[in-house]
Amino acid sequence: MTMERQPFYGPEAIFQSVKGKLAELTSRNEKIDYLTFVPDGEPTLDLNLGRAISLLKQIKIPVAVLTNASLIWQEDVKEDLLKADLVSLKIDASSEELWKKIDRPYKGLKLNRIQEGIKEFARSFPGEIITETMLIDGVDYSEELLKIADFLKDLKNLDKAYIAIPTRPPAERWVRPAEEKTINHAFQVFSEALGAEKVEYLIGYEGNAFSFTGEIEEDLLSIMSVHPMRQEAVSEFLRKADSGWPLIERLLGENKIVELEYQGNKYYMRRLKK
Repeated sequence: MTMERQPFYGPEAIFQSVKGKLAELTSRNEKIDYLTFVPDGEPTLDLNLGRAISLLKQIKIPVAVLTNASLIWQEDVKEDLLKADLVSLKIDASSEELWKKIDRPYKGLKLNRIQEGIKEFARSFPGEIITETMLIDGVDYSEELLKIADFLKDLKNLDKAYIAIPTRPPAERWVRPAEEKTINHAFQVFSEALGAEKVEYLIGYEGNAFSFTGEIEEDLLSIMSVHPMRQEAVSEFLRKADSGWPLIERLLGENKIVELEYQGNKYYMRRLKK
């Protein structure tokens, strides 16, 4: 838990690694939509994020950053994010109490400061902005949804507001997806404020279309380190790579991955370092 930015990986090393992966993907005719900084941790904590984005922009593929927006009020973070083509912002709550319950923020963070930072960033960002609001069970959203919708309505250049639920194993066992009536209520409230064309669900399984670059074990461990894979997705990946389930059994036996169950489905993710 921190809000202090620091260097993690060298931008040049990231750039060279991405170029290598792109060469492999291109040779397999894989379609590439974005080069995305995904939150395995918070991307804006990396002091070199802006430099990494600038290098990747040379490849001429759009760059996206998925962020929880907790540091977006900082000028250097804003400057880094302005270099991207698409920025996804996490907006799970508009009131302090619910924000602390759902997102469990670091003690030095302030919701009103983050909200002002988001608004200021949206006014100056020329690219595509999307938001994601995750709904969970056991929360009274009756007034909260109106507050979130009002906040989203004030965001300049908002392209899409996604309404999400947990579709993969969450950090806490008590977390469950919101009920259908809550999700529908959110859609209606957001649509009234923003227009139905700007509101979409992220409530279903995202599918099995994971790319294979040729190094099957490395690919699987890379995906599973940031994105738990459902059993059928793993099976489809293995079929695509002309491999079989014994590889998964070996990775489980070597304690490189773990098997989890969530809502009746089996998932596989990389074992966390203790």
